[in-house]
Amino acid sequence: MSQPLSQDSHTDIPERSDLIRLGIGIIGIGTSGPLIAMSAMPVLTLIFWRNLGGSLMTLPFALRSKIDRTGAKWAILSGVVLALHFYGFFLAMRMTTVAAGTALVALQPIFAALFVKMTGGHIPSRAWLGMCVSFVGVLLISGVDLQISTRAFLGDLAAIVSAALAAVYMMTGSRASRTLETTSYTTICYFVCAITALPMALISGVQIFHFQRREWLILLGLILGAQILGHTMFNSVLKRVSPAVVSLIVFFEVPVSSVLAVWWMGQKPPVGIIPGIALILFGCALVVLRTRPAKAMVKTID
Repeated sequence: MSQPLSQDSHTDIPERSDLIRLGIGIIGIGTSGPLIAMSAMPVLTLIFWRNLGGSLMTLPFALRSKIDRTGAKWAILSGVVLALHFYGFFLAMRMTTVAAGTALVALQPIFAALFVKMTGGHIPSRAWLGMCVSFVGVLLISGVDLQISTRAFLGDLAAIVSAALAAVYMMTGSRASRTLETTSYTTICYFVCAITALPMALISGVQIFHFQRREWLILLGLILGAQILGHTMFNSVLKRVSPAVVSLIVFFEVPVSSVLAVWWMGQKPPVGIIPGIALILFGCALVVLRTRPAKAMVKTID
């Protein structure tokens, strides 16, 4: 008899309704990289407005639900981690190509698997093989980018740190979703993310308000696409699906973002980077395909 799907099962394939949500989420976050690269708004300002807008959009729905104190604490922590993740990701999108940056951020499931292992879960051998393959891809991309420019290489490093933080964000979000409704969680998380970025933006002296119409339209696209259709869709399945499984799905962001970057910006990754991207995706696929219908469980840490 099959096991019921839950947050703590790291091998079950999500139900069809959750797969649809995850599919929408992939398209949503796939727009993020190109839009960030196209925007001239300072990184911290963009993080602030994007998350404040997302929080305000989910607030009316959150007001209908009760706030659990424990869940709220996890949501606050998740918001701080999300701000740090966004900072790394946004820098990567400005410093290296969208394809290389999103490929490196797609290492998120590798970090998620490592965190699962650290919290007592079992990771099958095929997953470790996938991690090794992806790591070779990382070395290829970073090596090529170092030859291109120091800036691109630093963008790669920012993307890798962002990937680790994204995995932590999924883990903390999963804990918050145990006792909070999705709208309550996202409202708190996005708001905390915004107010984490705001003082950093003010201290650094970047502009907050005065931008051209084009920048505000790009921001609106980020809020509606990447934030609401992307992050919020992913967060909505965390009540039923393991954060490790959700993280695994994220690597499909890479082809979506790459195609959009070519379409919207004419930005093509250097030929030398393409094998690295392919290895990262193949390695992540091995991690995804490690699934057998049982029985890796993460110990609950209360």
